[in-house]
Formats: sequence, structure tokens, C-alpha cells
Amino acid sequence: MKKIKLIPVLKTLFLFIGITAFAQNNTDRKSFALLELYTSEGCSSCPPADELMGKIQNEYEGKNVYVLSYHVDYWDKQGWKDIFSNPEYTKRQYDYAEFLGKEPIYTPQLIINGKADYIGSQEATVRNAVKATLSKPAAVDLSLQANLVNNNVEINYNVDGIAKNGQLWIAIVQKSAKSNVKRGENAHRVLLHHQIVRQLHLISLSKKKKGFTVYHLPKNFNSKDFEVIGFVQDFKTGAILGANKAVFQSSSI
Repeated sequence: MKKIKLIPVLKTLFLFIGITAFAQNNTDRKSFALLELYTSEGCSSCPPADELMGKIQNEYEGKNVYVLSYHVDYWDKQGWKDIFSNPEYTKRQYDYAEFLGKEPIYTPQLIINGKADYIGSQEATVRNAVKATLSKPAAVDLSLQANLVNNNVEINYNVDGIAKNGQLWIAIVQKSAKSNVKRGENAHRVLLHHQIVRQLHLISLSKKKKGFTVYHLPKNFNSKDFEVIGFVQDFKTGAILGANKAVFQSSSI
């Protein structure tokens, strides 16, 4: 009688169970898409991209799609200074140029989950990229709670999952605004902006991956017209590992 060796079979079975369990744990994490648009009031190609971000924001309301519009400052010397521009956002775009190996930088550049860039006004391409991104689970789960006290926001955060090189970013976002542009490439136009990043804060994650922080809010902040979005980013690759909106617990504003 031929003897059947059970040990390799058992090893294979245990290996299969282990892989299956890992896959289940990984796919249990909700998929998400973080859209980071680099734009400017001084760029005539940017308004269509800004408009598209507004459409996507409305269509995916309540879902795990988050839009952040960064107004860069390198257009400010071309005849019109963007009131929302910030050199820190220009630096962030240059950082992405290194991560993605793509130079020169441009507007309107849209980066999705820190992994790929697109021309922000190409609607069909952008929509397909969002759908494809939403088919993949997040690497980490991020939970945020925000308490508004006078002119400050107190944020509790917790990161669940593997984030060896992870950093937490907190964006304070104005949902919409209008600007009457008088000079530059968009002279005599009224521009509508969406999801404008007004502040961007960096938190180095501790081993516990949870903590508490306080930020001073913009003068015109209110919980109706603003929101707080957080995301975890791998500081070595630029990949976004997870994202979420803050849940407001209470408000005195």
C-alpha cells in the first residue's frame, strides 16, 4: 500500500488559511479615493478642473471620496494674485513630482491616492480613475473626531493598520467660494472654487497611532461651510494609505 504523506498537505492547508485570513482582513478595509487638485485663479485651464471637482464632490457625497483643492502660488506673478494661494501647497506639488518621477509641475494637476496624476479637466479619464481606485481596499483605517471650541478645533485621531512610514495630514477645507478675477488669464471672470484647502497640518504618528491635537481655525470657519479631512500618507513613496472626514461631536461656532 502506498503511504500518503500528510505533513505537506497540512502545511499547504495552514498556509491557505493564513493567506485567506489576511485577504479577508485586508478587504474588510473600506476603499477610498483622495483627489488632490493643484490649481490657481491665474490659470485659464483650471476653471474646468475646479468645476469637475465640484461635480464629483456632489455625486459622491456621503461616500469615501474626498476632494482637496490646493491653490499654488507660482501663478501669482502672472498678473493676478490668488487669494487662496500658499507656497506650502506648491512645495507639496514638487514633493509629488519627486514621488511620481514627473516634472515639470503643472496646473491643473490631479493626483489620486498619491499614486498617479491626471490632467484635472479631463472628465472621462478622471472619472474612470476614481472608479478604478474605489475597487481597491485601504491599507489603514482612519477615524477622526472633531470638537469645535470657540475658534479652535480639537481633533482625536486613531489609525488602525500597517503604517510603518505613515504620516497623518489634517486639512481644514472650505467647501466653496467665489472670486471676481480682475486681471491675468481669467480676467473679468467670476470663478467658483470647490474644496479649498485653507490649512494643512502634519502629524507624526507615534507607535500607538492615536492621539489628540488642537488647531486654530480660519476667521470665517463654521461647521456648515467647512469640513476637516484627514489622510495617512507614506512619506517615502507618497502613497495615500487611508482617508476620512472628521465627525463633529459638538459645536460652539
